[in-house]
Amino acid sequence: MNTPDFSKLKAVYINCTLKKSPDKSHTQGLMDVSKHIMKTEGVQIDEIRLVDHDVASGVYPDMTEHGWDTDDWPALFERIFDADICIIGTPIWLGEKSSEAQKLIERLYAMSGKQNEKGQYLFYGKVGGCVITGNEDGVKHCAMGILYALQHIGYSIPPQADCGWIGEVGPGPSYLDKEADAKNNDFTNRNTTFMTYNLMHLAYKLKQDNGYSAYGNSRNAWDDGTRWNFENPEYR
Repeated sequence: MNTPDFSKLKAVYINCTLKKSPDKSHTQGLMDVSKHIMKTEGVQIDEIRLVDHDVASGVYPDMTEHGWDTDDWPALFERIFDADICIIGTPIWLGEKSSEAQKLIERLYAMSGKQNEKGQYLFYGKVGGCVITGNEDGVKHCAMGILYALQHIGYSIPPQADCGWIGEVGPGPSYLDKEADAKNNDFTNRNTTFMTYNLMHLAYKLKQDNGYSAYGNSRNAWDDGTRWNFENPEYR
């Protein structure tokens, strides 16, 4: 079995907990498991707790140009875009991802109309995944929405790109609470490990290939009239 060299990869973990630092985040606890694997494999790691930053609401790259006094997003985006892999972590509230996670997705969407040097949408060649924690059902539901959003704006999603942990439905221990014994949950540990390696494998391949070929997917070429093999059968 060949062992890839992941040491040239960069990953950013964005924790969308509602708790400001230094409050304990159970989502951070599970993200740390994935982060440890990447660090051991030599991946360069950046971490962002979104709620610690003054990120404006909106769908433009810089909301200070649209009536907001301050917006930390432009600086945060530089850190996010510098990474080959983006992992979004969120707790579950009322069966949904957190409001901070939704804000993050909306701000990422604000950048999706921009293009790379090949004329492709900006996030082509980058890889995305997600980590979910909670005390109620909803891991797959939250992952579905997050992973759809990431692929829609151009991120590539490998097989099994999500992991999660939930306790019993209703009030009860969370991921880092001792009585939960979550650290010994084989299902969560396996999925977290598989997700982490799948993210690294896909990012490694894309980095080797310098992303995707622009044949058939360049917005610049389309706007210039290139249609490759497109033909509307209604007009044959």
